[in-house]
Amino acid sequence: MFQIEGMLDALLKRLAALPATPHLAQDSDRDLNPDWPLPPQLKPAAVLVPVLARAAEPAILLTLRQPHLSAHAGQVSFPGGRIDPRDESAAAAALREADEEVGLPPAHVQPLGFLNTYNTFTGFQVVPLVGLVAQPPRWQPNEDEVAEIIELPVSALLAPQAFHVRAFKVPSGQERRTYVLSYNGHDIWGATAAMLVNLKDVLSHEN
Repeated sequence: MFQIEGMLDALLKRLAALPATPHLAQDSDRDLNPDWPLPPQLKPAAVLVPVLARAAEPAILLTLRQPHLSAHAGQVSFPGGRIDPRDESAAAAALREADEEVGLPPAHVQPLGFLNTYNTFTGFQVVPLVGLVAQPPRWQPNEDEVAEIIELPVSALLAPQAFHVRAFKVPSGQERRTYVLSYNGHDIWGATAAMLVNLKDVLSHEN
């Protein structure tokens, strides 16, 4: 376990091992649900995994989506969305979405590398870009999309029992399994939790 003092330097050392471009290593909703097929066509998407250089302790930025949204309503997620034709790359899409959703200008983000690409049952292939935010701005959430800004302390992510696996039934009656991390009254689950598991693995890896 990292010590709070010097934690950011230790995190950056571990994150330096991330690939500089999206790579072939892929995770998927099928990892916990091998009997469920993925859709034959996956839409390209990207998210930003912002590492906030807070003085007290580094944190990971997440958002609580508004309950009225048509997709993933009321869920905790990273800033992100579909990759549009106007986006030059997955990284550009992730940075654009973070600016639109929480008011994080791309100039405030130092890209560090990519986590494993993640394929979802909802039909998306998500590229997660990890970025360092050395001077977190005053957040300006898009009220149409974001109900709350959540800053997850790195110590909560790295806690030995941070994640558990939960099973729930979908409308068809089938059972689906997902990672869950509970923090400050919020359950973080689905693709977001799986990507956090990937991030925890990277941060826990001894060089």
